Amino acid sequence: MFRTDKERAVLFGEYMLDRRATVRATANAFGVSKSTVHKDLTEHLPKLSPALYREVRSLLEENKEQRHIRGGLATKHKYEMASNK
Repeated sequence: MFRTDKERAVLFGEYMLDRRATVRATANAFGVSKSTVHKDLTEHLPKLSPALYREVRSLLEENKEQRHIRGGLATKHKYEMASNK
């Protein structure tokens, strides 16, 4: 699927920015683990494309700030679905 790890890191970064996606959503889209996506974005991308990395880093920070809200909404949804059965 990927020719090199370098190509993969850039693809992950572009995908995340285009779709404002999370690491988990990106991993699911490419069929790889969250660890792979995170490692490629944080270790390989800064060396390959510093400008792209700055944008991705900003998105990662934004997602990190919002994760407690997403988790709460997921839990709320879970219990709403259980009570509707």
